[in-house]
Amino acid sequence: MDTRAVATRARAAARTLGSAPAVSRDAALRHLSALLAEREEALLAANRADLGRADAEGLAAPLRARLALSPAKLATLREGIDALLDGGDPLGRPLRRTELDAGLILTQVTSPLGLLLIIFESRPDAVIQIGSLALRSGNGVLLKGGSEASASNRALVGCLRDALSAAGLDPDAAVNVEGREAVAGLLALDDCVDLVIPRGSGELVRRIQSSTRIPVLGHAEGVCHLYLDAAADPARATRLAVDGKCDYPAACNATEALLVHRDFLPELAGVGSALRSRGVTLRADARALPLLPGAQPATEADRGHEYGDLTLAVFTVDSLDEAIDFIHAHGSGHTDAICTRDADAAAAFLARVDSASVFHDASTRFADGYRYGLGAEVGISTGRIHARGPVGVDGLLTTRWLLSGQGQCAGDYKAGGRRFTHRKLPV
Repeated sequence: MDTRAVATRARAAARTLGSAPAVSRDAALRHLSALLAEREEALLAANRADLGRADAEGLAAPLRARLALSPAKLATLREGIDALLDGGDPLGRPLRRTELDAGLILTQVTSPLGLLLIIFESRPDAVIQIGSLALRSGNGVLLKGGSEASASNRALVGCLRDALSAAGLDPDAAVNVEGREAVAGLLALDDCVDLVIPRGSGELVRRIQSSTRIPVLGHAEGVCHLYLDAAADPARATRLAVDGKCDYPAACNATEALLVHRDFLPELAGVGSALRSRGVTLRADARALPLLPGAQPATEADRGHEYGDLTLAVFTVDSLDEAIDFIHAHGSGHTDAICTRDADAAAAFLARVDSASVFHDASTRFADGYRYGLGAEVGISTGRIHARGPVGVDGLLTTRWLLSGQGQCAGDYKAGGRRFTHRKLPV
């Protein structure tokens, strides 16, 4: 593959897409939703072929879970597209207007980033999640999926390209990239590609971050904690622990560790019993271990470990402060939650835990762009620059400054000349 030629065409298509009227981009999204419904059986057949190869090659269970498509997953993707359509056009939205002087008006407006490179493992649904967000935000997208999902990726990118064509837009705004050797070439194109978004293992994300000068948005790990405070409601604590671990263990927002206040230990057996009934393997520290029949002793390696399966670490803490310190020492800055009836403890946790998402009495599984009402997400960022947490349409936008004058020149405003008014105007 001639990566520069591919990226150059995609960048040109992205510029066309970014300047296309909202009605055209809306039409492409509607076509995409319709194609996902019309081609459901063909998409599932392609995915079954990928799953068959994965089983023959012994793909790890968490990766296989992410690889699988289902009618329910496709329906969720269509719902995400509908939510994007309901959200209005994000492009050209005025954020501020300022009168610099009479007849000299400055407006800051939203604008696409340009060309995105998405590198992902297993998860073929990322093609539609990210592709629809890119389309909505006027960005071109190069999609490089893992070979384990090659058939699914081809079929889904085909839907994207056909939707663009049906709306009269350039299909090269969405490109399926295949072949491991293409990645290095694309990562070198910092003059063509504006943002790289890796979705996959921590190893993948770190490798991408160290291999390019292009900005990278993402997170290396999803080590999420649920802290059961001294004042936690036992029934609620049980529900949150079970949902956080068992709803989708392979997800990056799954709960990987329980932090248990020492005063809650008498209630821990009930939580453990509910988890064991769902097939969860518990790895507990010395104080929690006697209260959890069948649990294994936790080791230092269990601190800050992302299991991605039905394994959960349990550690005892003596205070809220110790729980927060533990999270900062061993967490990944993704999502952390507290279960408590103590309003002061909850407020302190929400204010002091420095993670992208921090919850009170809610499952860590809520850390998701669709659940946040973003329509869909390109991923979750634990970085602090540009976007943090689940990244939806707004995270794929930058801004431009548009100045409208009447022939004014900067020299007019030198000492003794005209004066700026700098008057804020309604947007």
